[in-house]
Amino acid sequence: MTRVFVSRDSAARSVGSDEVAERIVAAASGRAEGAPAVEVVRNGSRGMLWLEPLVEVETPDGRIGYGPVAPEDVDGLVAAGMLDGARGLAACLGNVEQLPWMRQQQRLTFGRVGVTDPLSVDDYTSYGGIRGLRQALAMTPAEVVETVVESGLRGRGGAGFPTGIKWRTVLGAQSDLKFVCCNADEGDSGTFADRMLIEGDPFTLIEGMTIAAYAVGASEGYVYLRSEYPDAVATLRAAIELARTEGWLGADVLGSGFEFDLHVRVGAGAYICGEETSMLESLEGKRGQVRAKPPIPALEGLFGLPTVVNNVLSLATVPTILADGAATYAAYGVGRSLGTSVFQLGGNVARGGIVETAFGITLGELVNEFGGGTSSGRPIRAVQVGGPLGAYLPVSQFDLPMDYEAFAAAGAMVGHGGIVVFDETVDMAAMARFAFEFCAAESCGKCTPCRVGAVRGVETIDRIVANDNREKNLVVLDDLCDLMTDGSLCAMGGLTPLPVRSAVRHFGKDFGA
Repeated sequence: MTRVFVSRDSAARSVGSDEVAERIVAAASGRAEGAPAVEVVRNGSRGMLWLEPLVEVETPDGRIGYGPVAPEDVDGLVAAGMLDGARGLAACLGNVEQLPWMRQQQRLTFGRVGVTDPLSVDDYTSYGGIRGLRQALAMTPAEVVETVVESGLRGRGGAGFPTGIKWRTVLGAQSDLKFVCCNADEGDSGTFADRMLIEGDPFTLIEGMTIAAYAVGASEGYVYLRSEYPDAVATLRAAIELARTEGWLGADVLGSGFEFDLHVRVGAGAYICGEETSMLESLEGKRGQVRAKPPIPALEGLFGLPTVVNNVLSLATVPTILADGAATYAAYGVGRSLGTSVFQLGGNVARGGIVETAFGITLGELVNEFGGGTSSGRPIRAVQVGGPLGAYLPVSQFDLPMDYEAFAAAGAMVGHGGIVVFDETVDMAAMARFAFEFCAAESCGKCTPCRVGAVRGVETIDRIVANDNREKNLVVLDDLCDLMTDGSLCAMGGLTPLPVRSAVRHFGKDFGA
């Protein structure tokens, strides 16, 4: 039996992977008598999105890749020996694990993504799944929490708050009922790691949430997943049902007597619900509006009860920390940014996709060595790191290490790890205007600095570009940014000045300054 892997990831499906898989099944059935039978496995994506649809053929020498493979290419490739792992074909990439893109990464959180069938229980356990949960259940809840603290794991949703400290707070809170909530409302431009992990390895998120629940004493969990990800919703719901059947969820998790169950709730497309308290409001059936803090969700979260709120990547990293130990994970990274992070390359980039590597890699290495520069072939002018509220950085700052503290010192943020590339044709005044436009459209409207400030920001930039009292309006713009940063209730308004100020600082000519 020859196993052939074709991605079922949304990005791969958008460029024809379903049709490729169907053509391979049809072509295999027409091969000569005596040829090995073929099983087509629909795996997640390896993250090399410029090579999708990617076909991998399992051979004694490893998985041989071919890509990108269009549906109309399949018959010719099969006739030329693709299903036998033939290497002489123009589309042949060689051993996928040995490709520079893969070989230079340290895949911990994404270790199974693109390797296994996302909904195969046997695949998951044979590739190390459930080891972390079994280890956690053999420890006390406090020991699990301290293991996560010692690992140095920080929130991957953007703020970078230490995950174990948050868990310690929830563990110490007195309540008969506690919750674990996963914020999968991945709305930042240029980010897609949460979706790819849920579609490619949903059991690792389930395992991470179950470990978190055991550690803090929670019995219910919710994944708040954006409606724009229908494939992820379907995959996660199917995985939860399988996990219940296997005893990984339910009234008696792995025979331990610990009870925990998990549910998926689909958002309605509001960017602001990526903010943790807005998400909690939405989960309660209310309009997604930011809550004032304190109290913090760790003490008064969902329905006013102690709640762990973490991002997908934070929770999905926990199983490997418990399975291999805190010290093993903390051996990666630099300074206070320990472990690995999943960086996402998008925009005008030659090789877009997922890169998981230790903190400390430079921005230039990610964009130039992994990304291959721009897809247009023109020189890079700017990159935006950390989503639509992240700073714009010029090429002169490409030696900046991907490290929370180093980015903060440079007036930027790592955020969720999204990196969007722009070439020399970009108008940075227009990009600064877009930051305000985006805030005006997505603000929950609860606080005046964000609700009104974003609208005034658009008007002010229009005046600057039109040379209407430019110098005075640049001062007004600076004052407005101060007001939004200091006065907004949450990061929506508080961080909108970051891309604006960075655009003015590094690309002042576009503003006529």
